[in-house]
Amino acid sequence: MLFLCHPACTTCAKARAFLNARGFKYTERDIRQERPTEAELVRWHHVSGLPLKRFFNTSGNAYRELGLSKKLDGLDEAAQLKLLASDGMLVRRPILALDGLVLVGFNEKTWAAALDN
Repeated sequence: MLFLCHPACTTCAKARAFLNARGFKYTERDIRQERPTEAELVRWHHVSGLPLKRFFNTSGNAYRELGLSKKLDGLDEAAQLKLLASDGMLVRRPILALDGLVLVGFNEKTWAAALDN
């Protein structure tokens, strides 16, 4: 189980607390220091079944500074993946990745439904 987060992110802290309270073992990775690779993003996008746009941190400064709200729809998937891999702060967080499951962003009900067996 890989948990990608930003240490100062309050949503990430909630997700971490959720995982810890349930006793999950995971590897934590700082999304700024060790950003996702294009290969990881391709795999996670495929496994998640989510639109690629859901992987973008649309409320972040980097997204706004690059004007991506107006540009993103004009970029093909390869360009979007390259952009995501270029800056961890463009990636929505947290991401939880494990075999056959990828969760993007934290929603307690969604995570509980996916992880609590």
